Amino acid sequence: MPSQSRWPSEKTGWTPPPQLTAFIHMLSFHTWRFVASRSQSRIHSFQVVRFFSASQRSLFCSTTMAETQSGTQTPISGASTPVPRGKAVNNKPPKKEVKILMLHGYTQSGPLFRAKTRAVEKLLVKALAPRNLIPSLIYPTAPNRLYPRDIPGYQPSSDNEGREDEEIDSWAWFRKDEATGSYRLVQQGMLQLASAIEETGGGIEGVIGFSQGGCVASILAAALEGFRQPAEEHKEWVESIRAANGGQPLKFWVSYSGFWAVDQDLSGWLYQPKVKTPSLHYFGGLDTVVDESRSQGLVERSEGAVKVVHPGGHYVPVSKEWVVPLAGFVLQSLTEAPREDEKL
Repeated sequence: MPSQSRWPSEKTGWTPPPQLTAFIHMLSFHTWRFVASRSQSRIHSFQVVRFFSASQRSLFCSTTMAETQSGTQTPISGASTPVPRGKAVNNKPPKKEVKILMLHGYTQSGPLFRAKTRAVEKLLVKALAPRNLIPSLIYPTAPNRLYPRDIPGYQPSSDNEGREDEEIDSWAWFRKDEATGSYRLVQQGMLQLASAIEETGGGIEGVIGFSQGGCVASILAAALEGFRQPAEEHKEWVESIRAANGGQPLKFWVSYSGFWAVDQDLSGWLYQPKVKTPSLHYFGGLDTVVDESRSQGLVERSEGAVKVVHPGGHYVPVSKEWVVPLAGFVLQSLTEAPREDEKL
């Protein structure tokens, strides 16, 4: 008696390959509303139904097998070599490590940021596994120590008298001079990133940053675009960053509640022309820490940016429904060849 068949046909006995199953399951979640900037003049709003491109869908569908009447399986594409029933065909590419920098926000640290985003890490690993992509997330800590008096909302009182200079586990990638709008300690922060990249052996393919870390993610992505000529005072750290990553640009960067760098010595060469590396931007609909106009300014300075708005505040959403768009974007950025006009 023939064995009972499974989806999609009760007659053929055909079983879909794991890649196709994973792809269909992924599509079932893609019902989020995105806002994407695909030109210099307009931002288009659309409902995502298929996050993957036609070329990516063909990668999944090309492994589909149809059974012949003789009991063997042959590829739908018409390949002539029969594959005996029960023998799996390994069409997966070899396993590949994907190094991603994870940049914490102002007052945080690398270990704290990892604790807060552990669920994102787990879901990202699971989502990329069917393509044999193994994300390796690196959580450096910024070098500029903050003190209680530097924390937003700190108010001296009799209860905390003498504690304003106490050392706490709070760090910053740079400090902003509120009077002039200029950034201090940028070089220290970026050289710290150069060291972190060098320690991993280079080959960083993406960066994900939160709040101030989102701003730094844009700085890093732009600096690694080799055609940019930095201002004189920034040449040292830019050269160090490029050398540490082997002269290679990033394939993607992601900003959660990030903002654009308003320092004139940075913004002039960082964002003109726009950052070409593909980017994904998460906004919190109830974010009261970073004004929406500052985050929108970063979107407008990023070519082909994709924007996602979640209903929360100033944090990284870690539930599955908000990690799936991230996983789809990362997968697309890693597997889709850049167009000629996007090559850096």
